[in-house]
Amino acid sequence: MPRISHRQRIHDLIRSRILRGEIGPDDKLVDTALAEELGVSRMPVREAMMQLVSEGYLEGTSRGFALARLGPERVLEVFLLRRLLEPRAAAGAAQTMGAAAISDLRDVFETSARTLQSGDFEVFYRASEQFRNIWLMAVPNSELRATIQRYSVQVQSVRLATMRDPDAHRTIVAGQRDLMSSFAERDALAAADRILRFVIEAEASYLRILRTRGHDSASCYPDMA
Repeated sequence: MPRISHRQRIHDLIRSRILRGEIGPDDKLVDTALAEELGVSRMPVREAMMQLVSEGYLEGTSRGFALARLGPERVLEVFLLRRLLEPRAAAGAAQTMGAAAISDLRDVFETSARTLQSGDFEVFYRASEQFRNIWLMAVPNSELRATIQRYSVQVQSVRLATMRDPDAHRTIVAGQRDLMSSFAERDALAAADRILRFVIEAEASYLRILRTRGHDSASCYPDMA
């Protein structure tokens, strides 16, 4: 087997942390600190960071690297991709998801649902990321899965912007409940339909919050209102 380079290993590690929601929008990634943590020189860490920048996961800052901050126009373009790609992905996951993954989904959903009462948005954010990652890992088409994972940062940005809104909070939990049922029943059509409605609902929440904040970018997408 070919030996994995330090750069690739570090790239995969940081990317996994991003996909699991372990790196937040206020976190700064400094190459020297990561090099010390991982016991390697600074160069492969910096090369891995630059690769993640080119892939859209990170952006360079004056103090290191951080999650890419995206404007509303870019986020709304990603919603279009999600409406096109995620129904097919969810249908595939429904057909192949095993009992262990369904059990994990149920556990994570129960954690997410409890936040409706506790209001613990950090727990809600982590649980939502875990829920999404579990069903995505069950998508049998690896290229489709990888394409969807590429815009994970955009999805996280929307979730962070909307999750404190009570209506959006309830909408997300309801969507998770329905998706979990579709996966448990291996109902591909229901899973595809529910993820499409889930994305449309998330888009509506995002647009509503943009308008509440007085942002005029939503006016660029009147068909999405």
